[in-house]
Amino acid sequence: MKINEKNLCTFATTPPVDLEGWMNKRGESNKTFQRRWFVLKGNLLFYFEKRTDKEPLGMIILEGCTVELAEESEQYCFQIIFHGPNNRAYYLSTESQANMEQWMKALTCAGYDYMKLMVAELQRQLDEIEGQCREKTPETTPMLAPPKAPPRRHNPFNKPLTTEYASNAGNCARSCRTGAVARCRRTFLFVLT
Repeated sequence: MKINEKNLCTFATTPPVDLEGWMNKRGESNKTFQRRWFVLKGNLLFYFEKRTDKEPLGMIILEGCTVELAEESEQYCFQIIFHGPNNRAYYLSTESQANMEQWMKALTCAGYDYMKLMVAELQRQLDEIEGQCREKTPETTPMLAPPKAPPRRHNPFNKPLTTEYASNAGNCARSCRTGAVARCRRTFLFVLT
């Protein structure tokens, strides 16, 4: 898949999204908080100047980072800290405690590392359940017989074509062409019963 600026802009502005809403972002060079519209899709966090913008101002790839509360003067502030060569930190703030917790949880769960941990935990739980099932041996647990299929009903129309039936059907077809419909019906009823 080719990823270019146009593809990313389209991806950022089309539904579905994991979470979206207004937050304040502190710039790296400009230390004041700016109100931005944020869109979280998978492990990509896009931010726009206005909600209706077609191109994001920027994008944060949420890999190799942690989301932590920030000790800033701004209320309900948290940070996305990258642990690598640049050690960049993004400072974000919301308008309420609940909104901040919602964003922090969504951002924490967005990365590949979190997904990998979840898959490992689910695999551990599955292995544990399968181990418990194996411990219950057939000697200690009575085996239940599989349910039996209901008996098959005989369909009288599935009979093989006998010579008597075939000759009566032929006579009936000739009779039907000549207009003897009542006699034809009687012949079929007789053959079928």
